[in-house]
Amino acid sequence: MTREQTALGEPRLVAATEAAAAPAQRQGVAATARALFLAMRPRQWLKNGLVFLALIFSVDRSYDPLDAGEWWPFVWRALAAFAIFCVISAAGYLINDIRDLEADRLHPRKRRRPLAAGTLDLNLAVGAAALLSLTGLSAGFLVNLEFGTIAMTYFALTLAYSYFLKQIVLIDLMAVASGFVLRALAGALAIDVPISPWLYLCTMLGALFLVINKRRSELAALEGASAHRSTLGDYTLPLLDQMSAVVTAATILAYSLYTFSAASLPDNDAMAFTIPFVIYGLFRYLYLVHKHELGGSPEEVLYRDRPMALNIVAWLAVSALILIAYR
Repeated sequence: MTREQTALGEPRLVAATEAAAAPAQRQGVAATARALFLAMRPRQWLKNGLVFLALIFSVDRSYDPLDAGEWWPFVWRALAAFAIFCVISAAGYLINDIRDLEADRLHPRKRRRPLAAGTLDLNLAVGAAALLSLTGLSAGFLVNLEFGTIAMTYFALTLAYSYFLKQIVLIDLMAVASGFVLRALAGALAIDVPISPWLYLCTMLGALFLVINKRRSELAALEGASAHRSTLGDYTLPLLDQMSAVVTAATILAYSLYTFSAASLPDNDAMAFTIPFVIYGLFRYLYLVHKHELGGSPEEVLYRDRPMALNIVAWLAVSALILIAYR
């Protein structure tokens, strides 16, 4: 609570939420638009790039990459899928911030988010979330029925996570990882190509790896962590380290088996040359987490850690070259 003088000079208590909302009422249209855009967390839209996995790893059977007339429809649908998931995820982030408004104001980093900082009006955020979700889901069904169904499932999962799944230990990790798998699945359905189950398994394990280590980073960095995220009080650093070790080994094994056994990959096992990139990426992320450098935010690692960014670009480039050369 804060104190204000009434017209008679008597002190009046004002709720902290009312005081925090004042900046949003005083700023101009441009500042409000910027605050709304930031509240949609555009830096995290990079995660939606998983929809392109199907486009990359089905190159040997679905289309000729050297024939623009043949591959352009696939690229267009993949780009449309990416844009739709960006819209839907933006709505999800707004809903999550609306739900966690008071808790975010107690968090050392999240309190700078537009809603928690009071630079974005709550009613505007609610309206934007409703409009974005309706637009994204409607556009999803324009791609095809299957893609629209997965997009709706993803949105329902984000709502469930924001309202109660995040409060259930272990289920919170599985829910976030499932969101990554749904993105990969949606990418395959958007361009109507079959993808090996190994790819979904690798996506799930890789997502679990990121989520577990993000929780570890949060637990190590925050004092009174359970006050910021209720389930953090149920985890310990040794437990998260054991889970991380298991998932890291499983991810390497699953990806290795995928390169050797997936029906859509070249028969000469050339994709095995991409395994070192995956191992380096996992180990680099673990290094950053334990050094307390950017480990709490996967997107920050990609944006700010040059070795990781170069490694991912190299993995994509080598994978594409192998798939094109031996298709």
